[in-house]
Amino acid sequence: MKIVKVTQDEFNEWLDLTLKLWPDESREERQISLTNILQSPREAGFIVRAEDGSAIAFMNLSLRFDYVPGATQSPVAYVEGIYVKDEYRKQGVGKFLIEYAQKWAIENGCVELASDALLENTASYEFHTKVGFQEVERVVTFIKKIASSE
Repeated sequence: MKIVKVTQDEFNEWLDLTLKLWPDESREERQISLTNILQSPREAGFIVRAEDGSAIAFMNLSLRFDYVPGATQSPVAYVEGIYVKDEYRKQGVGKFLIEYAQKWAIENGCVELASDALLENTASYEFHTKVGFQEVERVVTFIKKIASSE
């Protein structure tokens, strides 16, 4: 296994992997988002290549300077997305990525690595706790439609 920082050469493989994690986004929306990551000095994308060279996983990282629940310093390295193809799960690929994220965080002056998962995503919750994350907060977000005053 080898972790590669995404460049334009890996863009389409990265795009395909991210669409597996976020299938509700259109290909065009995801392309815009990933292009922004490539151009940002505070974000980076990584893919994992298997021995045969195929892309089997990805991770997006960022440096967050805004409030991060549970964090004691700023910036905080943040796992914005992590995905491993089904057939490669439970083989240490995700753990390998998190260990890489920790090194990236330290290289960028961080003392903490943060992440999040939807409440109903129990597989992600189990993964995060297994690789050493501690839960710091649970949030339910609300919205209410309102009529214009005109």
